[in-house]
Amino acid sequence: MLTNLEYYKVFYHVARAGSLTVAAKELNISQPAVSQSVKQLEGALGTKLFTRASKGVRLTGEGELLYRYVAKGYEQIMMGEQKLEQMLNLELGEIHIGASDMTLRFYLLPYLEQFHEKYPHIKVTVTNAPTPETLGNLRENKIDFGVVSTPFENEEGLKTVNVREIEDVFVAGRKFISYKNRMLDFQELEKIPIIFLEGATSTRSYMDSFLQKNNVSIRPEFELATSDMIVQFAQRNLGVGCVIRDFAKEYLEDGRLFELRFNKIIPKRNFSVVTNSRNPLTAAARNMLELLI
Repeated sequence: MLTNLEYYKVFYHVARAGSLTVAAKELNISQPAVSQSVKQLEGALGTKLFTRASKGVRLTGEGELLYRYVAKGYEQIMMGEQKLEQMLNLELGEIHIGASDMTLRFYLLPYLEQFHEKYPHIKVTVTNAPTPETLGNLRENKIDFGVVSTPFENEEGLKTVNVREIEDVFVAGRKFISYKNRMLDFQELEKIPIIFLEGATSTRSYMDSFLQKNNVSIRPEFELATSDMIVQFAQRNLGVGCVIRDFAKEYLEDGRLFELRFNKIIPKRNFSVVTNSRNPLTAAARNMLELLI
């Protein structure tokens, strides 16, 4: 097999143009160099590929057969180079992001809007899942990066950048007004119907761990899939809900809910952008990350 693919490139241009002179101009090389490449290819293949014509050259039968295959391959290579250039120029490409409802709504969404306005031809896919599942998708190279909430176990190969603080709060409606403006001990939560997120989330794991360290044992009245639903349940006086402040902000400001106060501070957490050093990023994903961090 001929190892110098440059000869096939010259063959393609000569065959398409039907002229050594035109091919030389297209390739920006001399006509003798074109002639030499054709001779080298013919010698390696053991057959004539061109015959002289009144104006230039034309393919032999063997040359016609070879050209049908070479043209497909060469044009695919050129198309590949064109698509690669478009990808590098952010005119083409895809980004796969993992995010929870919380990180998507309160951090990622405005950046997605900004990125789409700047690069409308880049397809962005967001896989909506809690932190543990997002990190699993990142390990398995199903996403380019994740936007998650702490805490989580930082593994080798994962790079974490904290991008925004978040704060967990307990909120309640008018049925629990007796607790308003009181400084409470966390033990009080054992006497109140509590509304928590379901178990497979970083938020639930964090609060379970925090309360356990404070010798508080809680069996939630309701375990819900989303923080939005926790706020709705709390507003309807079905219990005291635990959410990050962002979800309840509007309700706290207009008085539909109030925040319980405690004699100990719940440590703040973070939204974090996590990448996997083992997974190479596309140009589009790198540019998206520059916006986020």
